Amino acid sequence: MKKVLKCSILLVAVFAVASCTSPQTNTSKSTRQLTTPKPVVKEYKGTIIHSDVEGDCEYVILLDGKRSVMLDPINLQGNFKQHGTKIWFTFRSMKMPNRCEKANPISITDIRTRTK
Repeated sequence: MKKVLKCSILLVAVFAVASCTSPQTNTSKSTRQLTTPKPVVKEYKGTIIHSDVEGDCEYVILLDGKRSVMLDPINLQGNFKQHGTKIWFTFRSMKMPNRCEKANPISITDIRTRTK
């Protein structure tokens, strides 16, 4: 009878240990499953253009290399409001009427000056 009891206890102990996993392993697996890759955001080169013409956008961004593409940044910060400032920027398009004829409205998501 003692032998059967010892075998039963040993069997229960082996199953208990085999079914356990460390909390760190479980956490890392669930973390990996929950994280999603960040979307790739394209960065553009542009130049700030200022205009005093009535009915025109006061500031637009001229995309470098594409002379006819101009964007109307609705949230351009004061330190970037200088004619000729060279910038790197990312943006999202706005679903709103154009504020001027030559440029489509955008919201800048990231902006910084560039040297060339």
